[in-house]
Amino acid sequence: MQTPAIRRPAVAGRFYPAKPEVLSKQVDHLLASQETDVGEIAGALGCIVPHAGYIYSGPVAGAVFQRLPARPSYIIICPNHTGRGAPLAIMSKGEWLTPLGAVSIDADLAQGLGRACHLLMEDAKAHADEHALEVQLPFLQRRVGAFRFVPIALGVSGYDALEALGQGIARTLKASSTPALIVASSDMNHYESDDVTRRKDALAIDQIKALDPKGLYTVIRREDISMCGYGPAIAMLTAAKELGATRAEVVRYATSADASGDRSAVVGYAGIVVS
Repeated sequence: MQTPAIRRPAVAGRFYPAKPEVLSKQVDHLLASQETDVGEIAGALGCIVPHAGYIYSGPVAGAVFQRLPARPSYIIICPNHTGRGAPLAIMSKGEWLTPLGAVSIDADLAQGLGRACHLLMEDAKAHADEHALEVQLPFLQRRVGAFRFVPIALGVSGYDALEALGQGIARTLKASSTPALIVASSDMNHYESDDVTRRKDALAIDQIKALDPKGLYTVIRREDISMCGYGPAIAMLTAAKELGATRAEVVRYATSADASGDRSAVVGYAGIVVS
Protein backbone atom coordinates (compact mmCIF):
# COMPACT_ATOMS: atom_id res chain seq x y z
CA MET A 1 0.00 0.00 0.00
CA GLN A 2 1.41 3.38 -1.04
CA THR A 3 2.20 5.81 1.78
CA PRO A 4 0.13 9.02 1.53
CA ALA A 5 2.11 12.11 0.55
CA ILE A 6 3.24 14.41 3.35
CA ARG A 7 3.95 17.96 2.25
CA ARG A 8 6.26 19.67 4.73
CA PRO A 9 6.39 23.44 5.34
CA ALA A 10 8.46 25.33 2.78
CA VAL A 11 8.32 28.88 4.17
CA ALA A 12 7.91 28.50 7.94
CA GLY A 13 10.37 30.85 9.60
CA ARG A 14 10.30 33.18 6.59
CA PHE A 15 6.74 34.13 5.66
CA TYR A 16 5.39 33.27 9.11
CA PRO A 17 6.85 32.09 12.45
CA ALA A 18 8.16 28.53 12.66
CA LYS A 19 7.53 28.16 16.41
CA PRO A 20 3.97 26.95 17.06
CA GLU A 21 3.35 29.17 20.07
CA VAL A 22 4.60 32.29 18.28
CA LEU A 23 2.62 31.47 15.14
CA SER A 24 -0.57 30.83 17.12
CA LYS A 25 -0.22 34.13 18.95
CA GLN A 26 0.40 36.09 15.75
CA VAL A 27 -2.48 34.53 13.82
CA ASP A 28 -4.86 34.96 16.75
CA HIS A 29 -3.87 38.62 16.95
CA LEU A 30 -4.46 39.11 13.21
CA LEU A 31 -7.87 37.47 13.45
CA ALA A 32 -8.87 39.41 16.56
CA SER A 33 -7.61 42.82 15.47
CA GLN A 34 -10.46 43.36 13.01
CA GLU A 35 -13.59 45.43 13.58
CA THR A 36 -15.79 43.87 16.24
CA ASP A 37 -19.12 45.14 14.89
CA VAL A 38 -19.04 42.98 11.77
CA GLY A 39 -19.84 39.31 11.72
CA GLU A 40 -19.50 36.34 9.45
CA ILE A 41 -20.77 36.57 5.90
CA ALA A 42 -23.14 33.65 6.20
CA GLY A 43 -23.62 33.01 2.47
CA ALA A 44 -19.92 33.16 1.59
CA LEU A 45 -19.02 30.97 -1.37
CA GLY A 46 -15.47 32.12 -2.03
CA CYS A 47 -12.85 34.72 -1.27
CA ILE A 48 -9.67 36.38 -2.45
CA VAL A 49 -6.94 36.56 0.19
CA PRO A 50 -3.29 37.69 -0.08
CA HIS A 51 -0.23 35.53 0.50
CA ALA A 52 2.77 37.69 1.39
CA GLY A 53 4.68 37.51 4.64
CA TYR A 54 2.32 38.01 7.57
CA ILE A 55 3.99 41.28 8.55
CA TYR A 56 2.81 42.75 5.24
CA SER A 57 -0.43 41.05 4.22
CA GLY A 58 -1.44 39.38 7.49
CA PRO A 59 -3.93 42.10 8.54
CA VAL A 60 -5.78 41.77 5.22
CA ALA A 61 -5.75 37.97 5.39
CA GLY A 62 -6.99 38.09 8.98
CA ALA A 63 -9.86 40.37 7.95
CA VAL A 64 -10.97 37.84 5.33
CA PHE A 65 -10.75 34.73 7.49
CA GLN A 66 -12.51 36.49 10.38
CA ARG A 67 -15.53 37.04 8.10
CA LEU A 68 -15.69 33.50 6.67
CA PRO A 69 -18.07 30.93 8.14
CA ALA A 70 -16.41 27.66 9.12
CA ARG A 71 -16.69 24.89 6.57
CA PRO A 72 -15.60 21.24 6.78
CA SER A 73 -13.69 21.55 3.48
CA TYR A 74 -11.94 24.23 1.42
CA ILE A 75 -10.72 24.35 -2.16
CA ILE A 76 -7.60 26.52 -2.04
CA ILE A 77 -6.29 27.73 -5.40
CA CYS A 78 -2.95 29.50 -5.68
CA PRO A 79 -0.64 30.72 -8.44
CA ASN A 80 2.48 28.70 -9.20
CA HIS A 81 5.39 31.08 -8.53
CA THR A 82 8.10 28.43 -8.99
CA GLY A 83 7.19 27.39 -12.53
CA ARG A 84 7.62 23.73 -11.65
CA GLY A 85 5.10 20.99 -12.28
CA ALA A 86 1.85 20.75 -14.22
CA PRO A 87 0.01 23.92 -15.28
CA LEU A 88 -3.12 22.87 -13.33
CA ALA A 89 -1.73 20.83 -10.46
CA ILE A 90 -3.81 19.10 -7.81
CA MET A 91 -2.92 16.85 -4.88
CA SER A 92 -5.63 14.29 -4.16
CA LYS A 93 -4.37 12.56 -1.04
CA GLY A 94 -2.03 12.97 1.88
CA GLU A 95 -1.38 15.69 4.44
CA TRP A 96 0.18 19.13 4.60
CA LEU A 97 2.15 20.03 7.70
CA THR A 98 2.45 23.45 9.28
CA PRO A 99 3.99 24.29 12.66
CA LEU A 100 0.44 23.99 14.03
CA GLY A 101 0.02 20.38 12.90
CA ALA A 102 -1.21 18.32 9.97
CA VAL A 103 -4.13 19.12 7.66
CA SER A 104 -5.56 16.30 5.56
CA ILE A 105 -6.44 16.59 1.90
CA ASP A 106 -10.12 15.91 1.15
CA ALA A 107 -9.62 12.91 -1.12
CA ASP A 108 -13.27 12.54 -2.09
CA LEU A 109 -13.62 16.19 -3.06
CA ALA A 110 -10.29 16.12 -4.93
CA GLN A 111 -11.32 13.06 -6.92
CA GLY A 112 -14.61 14.71 -7.80
CA LEU A 113 -12.74 17.77 -9.06
CA GLY A 114 -10.48 15.56 -11.15
CA ARG A 115 -13.51 13.99 -12.83
CA ALA A 116 -15.18 17.37 -13.38
CA CYS A 117 -12.12 19.11 -14.84
CA HIS A 118 -9.87 16.86 -16.88
CA LEU A 119 -7.26 19.62 -17.19
CA LEU A 120 -6.25 19.00 -13.56
CA MET A 121 -3.19 16.79 -13.19
CA GLU A 122 -1.92 15.02 -10.08
CA ASP A 123 1.38 16.74 -9.30
CA ALA A 124 2.99 17.27 -5.90
CA LYS A 125 6.07 18.95 -7.43
CA ALA A 126 4.10 22.07 -8.28
CA HIS A 127 3.20 22.41 -4.59
CA ALA A 128 6.48 21.41 -2.94
CA ASP A 129 8.02 24.90 -2.58
CA GLU A 130 5.02 27.12 -3.29
CA HIS A 131 4.24 29.60 -0.52
CA ALA A 132 0.95 31.05 -1.74
CA LEU A 133 -1.23 28.20 -0.48
CA GLU A 134 0.84 27.22 2.55
CA VAL A 135 0.45 30.61 4.24
CA GLN A 136 -3.36 30.27 4.26
CA LEU A 137 -3.44 27.08 6.32
CA PRO A 138 -2.44 28.51 9.75
CA PHE A 139 -5.31 31.00 9.52
CA LEU A 140 -7.78 28.18 8.94
CA GLN A 141 -6.16 26.03 11.63
CA ARG A 142 -6.69 28.76 14.23
CA ARG A 143 -10.03 30.02 12.89
CA VAL A 144 -11.74 26.72 12.06
CA GLY A 145 -9.77 23.99 13.81
CA ALA A 146 -10.60 20.70 12.10
CA PHE A 147 -11.03 20.88 8.33
CA ARG A 148 -9.87 19.28 5.11
CA PHE A 149 -8.84 20.93 1.89
CA VAL A 150 -7.92 20.45 -1.76
CA PRO A 151 -4.76 22.19 -3.01
CA ILE A 152 -4.63 23.45 -6.60
CA ALA A 153 -1.70 25.40 -8.08
CA LEU A 154 -2.10 27.25 -11.38
CA GLY A 155 0.65 28.01 -13.85
CA VAL A 156 -1.77 28.47 -16.73
CA SER A 157 -2.65 31.90 -18.12
CA GLY A 158 -5.34 31.25 -20.75
CA TYR A 159 -8.88 32.30 -19.92
CA ASP A 160 -10.56 29.20 -21.33
CA ALA A 161 -8.65 26.87 -19.01
CA LEU A 162 -9.38 29.05 -15.98
CA GLU A 163 -13.07 29.19 -16.86
CA ALA A 164 -13.16 25.42 -17.35
CA LEU A 165 -11.64 24.94 -13.90
CA GLY A 166 -14.20 27.24 -12.33
CA GLN A 167 -17.04 25.43 -14.07
CA GLY A 168 -15.65 22.09 -12.89
CA ILE A 169 -15.45 23.34 -9.32
CA ALA A 170 -19.07 24.51 -9.48
CA ARG A 171 -20.27 21.16 -10.83
CA THR A 172 -18.37 19.31 -8.13
CA LEU A 173 -19.73 21.44 -5.29
CA LYS A 174 -23.28 21.23 -6.60
CA ALA A 175 -23.02 17.44 -6.51
CA SER A 176 -21.32 17.28 -3.11
CA SER A 177 -23.15 16.80 0.16
CA THR A 178 -20.29 18.46 2.06
CA PRO A 179 -20.23 22.28 2.07
CA ALA A 180 -16.94 23.72 0.85
CA LEU A 181 -15.62 27.23 0.35
CA ILE A 182 -13.27 28.37 -2.44
CA VAL A 183 -10.17 30.34 -1.42
CA ALA A 184 -8.30 32.17 -4.20
CA SER A 185 -4.81 33.14 -3.07
CA SER A 186 -3.56 36.31 -4.75
CA ASP A 187 -1.61 39.48 -4.18
CA MET A 188 -2.49 42.47 -6.34
CA ASN A 189 -0.24 44.81 -8.37
CA HIS A 190 3.52 44.44 -7.78
CA TYR A 191 6.48 46.79 -7.46
CA GLU A 192 5.14 50.08 -8.71
CA SER A 193 4.54 53.21 -6.66
CA ASP A 194 1.80 53.21 -4.05
CA ASP A 195 -0.30 55.66 -6.08
CA VAL A 196 -0.02 53.63 -9.29
CA THR A 197 -0.67 50.34 -7.49
CA ARG A 198 -3.78 51.64 -5.76
CA ARG A 199 -5.12 52.99 -9.06
CA LYS A 200 -4.47 49.73 -10.92
CA ASP A 201 -5.81 47.60 -8.10
CA ALA A 202 -9.03 49.64 -8.04
CA LEU A 203 -9.60 48.77 -11.70
CA ALA A 204 -9.21 45.06 -10.99
CA ILE A 205 -11.31 45.22 -7.83
CA ASP A 206 -14.13 46.91 -9.77
CA GLN A 207 -14.34 43.85 -12.04
CA ILE A 208 -14.31 41.50 -9.05
CA LYS A 209 -17.09 43.48 -7.37
CA ALA A 210 -19.05 43.20 -10.63
CA LEU A 211 -18.56 39.40 -10.50
CA ASP A 212 -17.08 39.61 -13.99
CA PRO A 213 -14.23 37.09 -14.44
CA LYS A 214 -13.78 37.92 -18.14
CA GLY A 215 -13.75 41.62 -17.32
CA LEU A 216 -11.03 40.98 -14.72
CA TYR A 217 -8.96 39.05 -17.28
CA THR A 218 -9.37 41.85 -19.83
CA VAL A 219 -8.51 44.75 -17.52
CA ILE A 220 -5.44 42.99 -16.14
CA ARG A 221 -4.05 42.65 -19.65
CA ARG A 222 -5.13 46.05 -20.90
CA GLU A 223 -3.77 47.95 -17.88
CA ASP A 224 -0.71 45.71 -17.26
CA ILE A 225 -1.78 44.84 -13.71
CA SER A 226 0.64 42.34 -12.18
CA MET A 227 -1.93 40.50 -10.05
CA CYS A 228 -0.15 37.18 -9.53
CA GLY A 229 -3.25 35.19 -8.59
CA TYR A 230 -5.66 36.39 -11.24
CA GLY A 231 -5.98 32.77 -12.39
CA PRO A 232 -7.27 31.56 -9.01
CA ALA A 233 -9.50 34.64 -8.79
CA ILE A 234 -11.05 33.98 -12.21
CA ALA A 235 -11.66 30.30 -11.39
CA MET A 236 -13.20 31.22 -8.03
CA LEU A 237 -15.44 33.93 -9.52
CA THR A 238 -16.60 31.61 -12.30
CA ALA A 239 -17.50 28.90 -9.80
CA ALA A 240 -19.13 31.29 -7.34
CA LYS A 241 -21.36 32.82 -10.03
CA GLU A 242 -22.56 29.37 -11.09
CA LEU A 243 -23.25 28.60 -7.43
CA GLY A 244 -25.47 31.66 -7.15
CA ALA A 245 -23.18 34.47 -5.96
CA THR A 246 -24.69 37.95 -6.15
CA ARG A 247 -22.11 40.21 -4.51
CA ALA A 248 -18.44 40.67 -3.67
CA GLU A 249 -17.48 42.67 -0.58
CA VAL A 250 -14.05 44.24 -0.08
CA VAL A 251 -13.38 43.65 3.61
CA ARG A 252 -9.92 45.22 3.66
CA TYR A 253 -7.31 46.65 1.30
CA ALA A 254 -3.70 47.65 1.92
CA THR A 255 -0.33 47.88 0.29
CA SER A 256 3.05 46.87 1.63
CA ALA A 257 3.72 50.56 2.27
CA ASP A 258 1.27 50.41 5.16
CA ALA A 259 3.77 48.15 6.93
CA SER A 260 7.11 49.32 5.53
CA GLY A 261 6.51 53.01 4.93
CA ASP A 262 8.23 52.73 1.53
CA ARG A 263 5.79 53.97 -1.13
CA SER A 264 8.19 53.84 -4.07
CA ALA A 265 7.67 50.15 -4.98
CA VAL A 266 4.82 48.33 -3.27
CA VAL A 267 2.61 45.25 -3.49
CA GLY A 268 -1.16 45.53 -3.17
CA TYR A 269 -3.29 43.26 -0.97
CA ALA A 270 -7.05 42.92 -1.36
CA GLY A 271 -9.31 40.89 0.91
CA ILE A 272 -12.63 40.14 -0.78
CA VAL A 273 -15.50 37.82 0.15
CA VAL A 274 -17.93 36.61 -2.53
CA SER A 275 -21.41 35.55 -1.48
